[in-house]
Amino acid sequence: MSGLGEHVDDYLKFRRAFGFKLERHGRILPQFVAYLEAAGASTVSSELAISWARLPTGAHPGHWAARLAVARGFAAYLQTIDPATEVPPADVFAVGYRRPTPYLWSQQDICGLLTQARALRPPLRAASLETLFGLLAVSGMRVGEAIALERSDVDLNDGVITIREQIAKHERARLVPLHASTVEALHRYVRTRERLCPQPRSKAFFLTGAGTVLNRSEVSKTLRKITTALGLRTATVHPRTHDLRHSFAVSTLIAWQRSGVQIDERIAALSTYLGHVSPADTYWYLTATPELMGVAAERLDRRFGGQS
Repeated sequence: MSGLGEHVDDYLKFRRAFGFKLERHGRILPQFVAYLEAAGASTVSSELAISWARLPTGAHPGHWAARLAVARGFAAYLQTIDPATEVPPADVFAVGYRRPTPYLWSQQDICGLLTQARALRPPLRAASLETLFGLLAVSGMRVGEAIALERSDVDLNDGVITIREQIAKHERARLVPLHASTVEALHRYVRTRERLCPQPRSKAFFLTGAGTVLNRSEVSKTLRKITTALGLRTATVHPRTHDLRHSFAVSTLIAWQRSGVQIDERIAALSTYLGHVSPADTYWYLTATPELMGVAAERLDRRFGGQS
């Protein structure tokens, strides 16, 4: 192994000791080192790092920027050992990430979604998707978390779902308490699941018609078909499963506004419930929807008595 290769191993061990997985780093940093060595370089230069990051040549600039970010992190580490190392600038590739505009599901939309899911075939697939979509709408869980749930993660006696570290984003394990009506809906699903598939091929809570774990891409494909059939999906409006999570957060904020509670005092609790790293991530859900802004304006008017 070359000197640069050894430094890569040390860098990965150092950062992984702090809890970072760095799976992608572990795959592509050896490629970066091979590129440097093929060019006859003994350390990192900005020119070579940028040239390597711009591979493949036809890729999206966002892909290049992500590769360069990996190289920059390694270069910054290496510079503490070898002052001749150059750390490439961060703004080489002009990439502005723009979050997709969320579709805010109304209660009528959600009822239509569940009705259409109930009519799917085979019956177990229908029950699984109807219950999955319903759970996402009332819990704000991420679709990947819900699909990865195992039967042991869903405690219907205490009405709590455990999001294990292995399936949680950023490995942030958490508990999701459930409303009594949600617990009853999950009980109905369990009875249906056990009747239709007494010997499943998977430990997953939500099953396909074949008794296996649901496929996320198939879930999204089904949602697209249903929203198209309902007339919700157009050339410019694209409802997603993740938007059910967004809608849950906005509905919670609207309910808080109407009840007169101080949102700043509650936002940390919502952030924890949603599994966000910090309340700053949750504040993004404060989308200026007409209903939310209307409720906020009414509250301000009551507080200040209509004075400008």
